[in-house]
Amino acid sequence: MDLYYEVSGYGKPVVLLHSGGADMRDWTFVAPLLAKHYKTVAFDGRGAGKSPSPMKPANYVEDLLALLDHLAIDQAVLVGHSMGGQIATDFALKYPERVSELVLIAPSLSGFRHSQEFEDWMQKINDAVPDIDKMVELSFDAPSYRIVMSGPHRDLMDQMFRHHLKKTGEWGTFESIWPEPPAAERLKELTVKTLFMIGEEELPDNIRVAECFRRVPHIRFIQMAGADHKVTLTHPDDVYRHITGFLEE
Repeated sequence: MDLYYEVSGYGKPVVLLHSGGADMRDWTFVAPLLAKHYKTVAFDGRGAGKSPSPMKPANYVEDLLALLDHLAIDQAVLVGHSMGGQIATDFALKYPERVSELVLIAPSLSGFRHSQEFEDWMQKINDAVPDIDKMVELSFDAPSYRIVMSGPHRDLMDQMFRHHLKKTGEWGTFESIWPEPPAAERLKELTVKTLFMIGEEELPDNIRVAECFRRVPHIRFIQMAGADHKVTLTHPDDVYRHITGFLEE
């Protein structure tokens, strides 16, 4: 196993999948809380944190399968944030027998068609390459980061994103492989019991993704007041409380 991971606690396995542009520090405050009751696994996805950079198109779903097999975990709770939620969703569709429950925190979604406004925002960030300061400024100048960037976790956000930007300079490719057909076309087939959390201050596209997930048969929605996209950093106690309540029912 070439991915970097950390395991803490004992009991039912809970695997944490971090957001894009970040690493396992996304779970800095949530993981220790979960580890009081569960075997908690946090890891750096390929190309993030201490894990190796992709030299060929990354397959994040198969990376997760390899991690579970390496740790001899037959079935786990998957908790995915943002892109981590996209990975968790595709994994649960492809390998439902390996997922006991699914927790999604403001996830992205494979096959989702982004708005022109979102595409223009991403293009502005890409056009700023290689000016990292400008890329950071443009990336966090969005309502979905207003709360976290005005609070005590601003420095952690900045450190993670700058590390990510520097690390992408090592990547051999930015291409990735996802199961077909994409999850956006298969949400009605998602049979795993699912909890969906999202902050009330989000990008319109992320709200539209949430609406897509209403097609999932066994799903519960929670909107978190006073939270933005980085609810894992700003509201860890609430995230922990909702997850444990969901799992202990």
